Amino acid sequence: MLKTTLLVLVAMSIPLSAFAEPMIELSTSQTEIQSLDSILVIGKITGVSVFKPVILTVISPDGEVIYAPKLPFDNDGVFKRLIHPSLPSFKDGIYTVIASHEDTEKTAQIQFTVVGSTIPPKGSPSPEPEITTPKPSAIILSTETTVGDNNIIITGSTTSFTTDITFTVTSPNGNLISIAQVTPDTDGKFSTEIISGGAMWKENGFYTITANQGLSSEHKQSVQVEINNGVVVPEFGSIAVMILVVAIVSIIAVSSKSRLSIIQKY
Repeated sequence: MLKTTLLVLVAMSIPLSAFAEPMIELSTSQTEIQSLDSILVIGKITGVSVFKPVILTVISPDGEVIYAPKLPFDNDGVFKRLIHPSLPSFKDGIYTVIASHEDTEKTAQIQFTVVGSTIPPKGSPSPEPEITTPKPSAIILSTETTVGDNNIIITGSTTSFTTDITFTVTSPNGNLISIAQVTPDTDGKFSTEIISGGAMWKENGFYTITANQGLSSEHKQSVQVEINNGVVVPEFGSIAVMILVVAIVSIIAVSSKSRLSIIQKY
């Protein structure tokens, strides 16, 4: 009798999903994006162990696996991932996303298309540009730097804390050299650290750090940091400092000359 009772209790403690046939569903926020856009992948899985993650494999148009993150899922089996372009950007073509799990041979698959900027054929009239009123950004962004150091601390806040923020760093010649991602806290505040230096930071000048949030970068904000030989340059820059020094010396010289003229007159 005791053994039967124990078996009943054990059976009752096992969730019904453990007896269900495994199922995986997959969807994307968009079916077509630009080469520098991010895309949100959402899925649901049931009938598998909650202690093992879902494997999300992203395959490029030429058959190369560019991402294969392991994702946890919540009690309802829902998982999601914001996929960012690989450096320097997504290639044009069809990408395949496959969701799989160790406990089942079943997989879910979905595709999205990446397109670049289109160039109108010769002789065709150029379309008139649309006049749009830019929306105010939901992101406030600032940097904390130390002159001569290679640490760039990014801090800020956003009114939308439900989605991650993607940071891109662009060199003075426009090349994308770094990508980072951070999740804002429940107050919308966030911070991350970027290390300058190395082969990707060899060009001197102003580097643009852009924060993107939302589908197709709905919210965007940028700041610039001047880098020289891989480290942060003073806010005024070396040229501005030289101009300031020359101006001060000129003022001193003019003042001394005026004072000398007054003394000779008397």
